Amino acid sequence: MTPRRVAVVPHTHWDREWYDPFQTFRLRLVDTVDQLLPLLESDPSYARFLLDGQMAAVDDYLEVRPEAEARLRALAAAGRLAMGPWYALMDEFLVSGETIVRDLQLGMRRATAFGGAMPVGYLPDMFGHVAQMPQLLRLAGLEHAVVWRGVPSAVTKTAFWWEAPDGSRVRAEYLPVGYGNGSLLPDDAKALVRRVQDHLEEIGSFLLGDLLLMNGSDHLPPQPGLGRVVAEANALQDDFILEVTSLPEYLATAPTDDLERWLGELRSGARANLLMGVTSNRVDVKRAAGAAERALERRAEPYGALFLPPERWPERVLELAWREMARNAAHDSVCACSVDEVVDAVLHRYASARQIADGVAERALAELARSMAEPGPVVVNPAARPRSGVVELVVGEVVPDGPGAQVLSERTELPGQMTLDGPTMRTILGMLQGPRIDDDAWIQDVQVGEDETGIDLTVTIGAHENPDVPMAAARQDLASRIGARPDVPVRVRLEQPPIRRVAALVRDVPGFGWQALAVVEPTHPVRVEDRADGAVVLDNGLVTVVVDPEDGTFSVNGTAGMGRLVDGGDLGDSYNYSPPARDTTVDRPESVAVAIGEQGPVRATAVVTAAYRWPDHVDGSGQRRVDEQRVAVTTVLEVRADEQIVRIATSFVNPSRDHRLRVHLPLPHPADHSEAGCAFTSVRRGLTAEGRPDELGLPTFPARPFVTAGGLTVVHDGVVEYELVDMADGTAHALALTVLRSTGMLSRLGMAYRPFPAGPLTPVEGLQLVGRRIEARYAVAVGPVDPWAMADDVLVPLESIGNFGGGWRPASGSALQVRGAEVSSVRREAGTLEVRVFNPGDDPCRVEVADRSGWLVDLRGRPIEHFDGGFTLHGHGIATFRLTER
Repeated sequence: MTPRRVAVVPHTHWDREWYDPFQTFRLRLVDTVDQLLPLLESDPSYARFLLDGQMAAVDDYLEVRPEAEARLRALAAAGRLAMGPWYALMDEFLVSGETIVRDLQLGMRRATAFGGAMPVGYLPDMFGHVAQMPQLLRLAGLEHAVVWRGVPSAVTKTAFWWEAPDGSRVRAEYLPVGYGNGSLLPDDAKALVRRVQDHLEEIGSFLLGDLLLMNGSDHLPPQPGLGRVVAEANALQDDFILEVTSLPEYLATAPTDDLERWLGELRSGARANLLMGVTSNRVDVKRAAGAAERALERRAEPYGALFLPPERWPERVLELAWREMARNAAHDSVCACSVDEVVDAVLHRYASARQIADGVAERALAELARSMAEPGPVVVNPAARPRSGVVELVVGEVVPDGPGAQVLSERTELPGQMTLDGPTMRTILGMLQGPRIDDDAWIQDVQVGEDETGIDLTVTIGAHENPDVPMAAARQDLASRIGARPDVPVRVRLEQPPIRRVAALVRDVPGFGWQALAVVEPTHPVRVEDRADGAVVLDNGLVTVVVDPEDGTFSVNGTAGMGRLVDGGDLGDSYNYSPPARDTTVDRPESVAVAIGEQGPVRATAVVTAAYRWPDHVDGSGQRRVDEQRVAVTTVLEVRADEQIVRIATSFVNPSRDHRLRVHLPLPHPADHSEAGCAFTSVRRGLTAEGRPDELGLPTFPARPFVTAGGLTVVHDGVVEYELVDMADGTAHALALTVLRSTGMLSRLGMAYRPFPAGPLTPVEGLQLVGRRIEARYAVAVGPVDPWAMADDVLVPLESIGNFGGGWRPASGSALQVRGAEVSSVRREAGTLEVRVFNPGDDPCRVEVADRSGWLVDLRGRPIEHFDGGFTLHGHGIATFRLTER
């Protein structure tokens, strides 16, 4: 009988932050690597070690031990220490596809300093896997994946072909009992052989080929003496040949013939907890993630790449922003299944990344404004497709004429005059650091003068930035005059014509381009009706919204009951929803008030204020909701001219604990499936989810940035949990979006839907979100729409800038024309313009890049194929290309 090979892969799985904050875990990381390095250097039999497939652990260690970098490099170059390919082991469903790509690129780039990344898509503990992961791995030159969670019951062996929607495939090594199946191996050779035999019996018919033992687990240090006990076990028997090795070495000889095949995402709980409830906990984190991703991907990078001179491309600051995003992508970070100190740090990192992105975008738009030849407002389109729609702008005395412009607000409060003494004026001078007053007002000019009675300061305020305002010179001049005459009064005069915020309808703004403001008359203006029965109607001829004054719900083109809020108990934890045994739900308000807001013709709104009584908390011993809290929920419905989209914003201050709030949206017709946006594609899902007694298979799914079902399309802000509900005759009749899930435990024991803990039994107050303002923004459309285009219109709106003319740029134009596919990224890389596109459809498409040529490249930047004017992209394909500079 041929002995079976047993591949022992030493490793540690390092959650950067989780039930302890980052710095606490880092101290343990330093201890772990401090033990590892001398062990590898002194014991040749301890041949290999896997540093969890993520470079963040390397950087975190070297910040404390910079002197150890040469030792790490030497061990990595010798093949003893495996690093990468990821920067952090991300949660694939809660971050954008672009974040996954940047995470991989950051990791592989960082690993080059240590001899290169491990050529394996190591995905040991993600809470499921996105459908396009095999394609992304192949585009990075990786042919293998290693997975645990999410693998369905249809897979019955320890290896299978995992196929993306485009047909790309990788060999997936399946860890049926997880990445710790070889942790804490016995130090005795006989006991080690028994452990191997026991594990063979445990996995039984699953095993295909050699046995892989992952010698490590969460935060475990290396195991000294491993090489010795392996050698002793080999000498003791002939049934097994144990070898301390690496994943790439093990996979090099792994079988590939006649493997089972799985197409698409891995979201099954058949054998391991999927922990699907992380999508809906700490909704503030998910909103922050979405906002930061959009700021970087859809504004900062494209604006910076297209409107800043190439030599001013802010590579370093954007790299810092993306590093923050990659660190947050780690599953215990973005999933918010962590203690409050961790979540606070996550929110801070998202805020930092967004601040960088907003700053880069503002600088790029200012450069665009300076380049315009003619003065006046300019509309900017950050999306690839040419677009029409409503844009908000700030104007001074001259308001655009016609029915295509609607004044939203007006301010005249700033003009006036005051007299100050010298010391007070000096204090104010210290605060005048820039020309910006607020989002709607800028300092246009500053004049300083004086006479025998005192010093005069005149400040002129306007609606747009004047890049030539002499702020520094004026401050210096005024300070000098006050210093020379400290006892005379300073007369300050503010001059400002009325500043108005206007909604204007524009048409055909070029993709990745600009157009001087040209207001057009709506073909379908919005009208508002306040009916005698108390209902409010918003109607533009394309969509009709009727607000019911009795319960605050609304109808869209005849589909009634939209917006019904359903509040129920949740005695779960950060990982899973779990209703109390004696649950009660509240789905009707005590009172409703409906008011008209904006009245058209460009934009109209209805404001619904509903008063509810929600139970205060769940009594754990009685398994029921008790006490009551009053809450006022405000919902603003918005309809725009020439659009079939209804925008909704629901907000309230959360008064209660232990509950889940969902908004129900009836479907125009019954549905047996949904189609949801995901990384670089959309995925079709049915009405059920695979689970087991240890974790009920709830069909609550993540979507970003949209979900469609039964003739209804919903676009939402950030990743959102949804479920098809109201089942009858085997079909669903409504879609529920989770607005809020409040729980108070990191993990819990004895839950209805998951009886065993998924982590430490730690109380976490922040998970309750009590006293926090919750805002859910989404949009709906009934009937056939392009969900990707709708997502652009809702989440990436047209913008406006003011300018004073004098540049070279014509009134309308495009900095880049890309048609035929969805654009995921535009940035500068390796000194040239790099664009990433994807085809969400089944059929091939032609990607047109007007009047440009370049090279298709892989995710490592290696050339694949030259193109001139465009190329064909297969169904569900992802392509990255770099343009030849003109």
